[in-house]
Amino acid sequence: MSKRIVIVGGGPAGTQLARALDDVADVTLIEPRSHFVHAPAMIRTLVTPELLERALIPYGAYLKRGRHLRGKAVAVDEGGVTLDDGSRVEGDVIVIATGSENATPFKPKGADIEAFRAEVARVHGMLEAARSVAIVGAGAVGTELAGEIAHFMPEKAVTLISDQPSLFPDKPARFGRALAKKLQAAGVKLVFGARAENLESLSEPYAGRLRLTNGEEIEADLIFPTIGSRAVTDLLDALPGVEKVSANRVKVDPWLRPSSLPNVFAVGDIADTGDGMSIISLSRQVPWLAKTLKAVLKGRAVESLKPYAKWKNAPILVPLGPEKGNTFLGGLTLGDWATSRMKGRGLFLARRRKELAAD
Repeated sequence: MSKRIVIVGGGPAGTQLARALDDVADVTLIEPRSHFVHAPAMIRTLVTPELLERALIPYGAYLKRGRHLRGKAVAVDEGGVTLDDGSRVEGDVIVIATGSENATPFKPKGADIEAFRAEVARVHGMLEAARSVAIVGAGAVGTELAGEIAHFMPEKAVTLISDQPSLFPDKPARFGRALAKKLQAAGVKLVFGARAENLESLSEPYAGRLRLTNGEEIEADLIFPTIGSRAVTDLLDALPGVEKVSANRVKVDPWLRPSSLPNVFAVGDIADTGDGMSIISLSRQVPWLAKTLKAVLKGRAVESLKPYAKWKNAPILVPLGPEKGNTFLGGLTLGDWATSRMKGRGLFLARRRKELAAD
């Protein structure tokens, strides 16, 4: 009899892991949404809303042996997962891959895809009507958003505000410097080393006046808070030994286990592995976990296997619209051509649709 693996969360981590294990185990993936939300494309949907329908991907028959179960998990234990309708999915191995949430409309707040469509349309309308835009937070989301608006809506006055001394200060100076020059050349005003003291919302765009710690005041028709993602880890709260850290992530042991339960694993944004909360991190975590679980299914003890090792020089791709941007890869900073072809033009969308058997 095949071992049973239950994966909670149908985002990129969960779906990729399910596909990797589909031929060696009885896989059940639990996800409440009707569509996969392709997060790398959500920023661009604000400036080109016609992209949204391709970026909301109906879950196709992407599992050949396993099943995709539409439902909401409310509890997990060593024996399986309980759903909100009271039913149970039993499992020998349970993987939690519930991902993260971000400000509206970069990720949906719940399972209602129609409500998310309406929210994207609403914010696009606000953006179209705005003459001035302020973006608070200059991580990947904020920087990409500034670049997308500058490319597709060059008539907008865009200000990008960061409490850091430069863009991406944890990367080589050349990387952040190149992005800053391109944004400034596109007309984006950059404000470094200042925080907004009076943000009215951390989760939704709004119109108002920002008061910065450097004494500057900025009035904008539309203010986007883009101050980082927060892991969705409530499902793990009741497990023994769970400890949460910054951004609501959970500590994991060297084999990505978040609690004292030996057969429960965590992967992706929820796991405090030392990696960033990014799609790129999954390209390391998911193959490692798939290989580890295949060995476990063959009878190997988890502790006898090679522990997970985080990225030492994690790549990052930051497009500024479809044609410009910068990429840090293999210790090198790459420019417009490479960034456009790796991410900027397609946003990984064709590949994800193929993986989910949508095309």
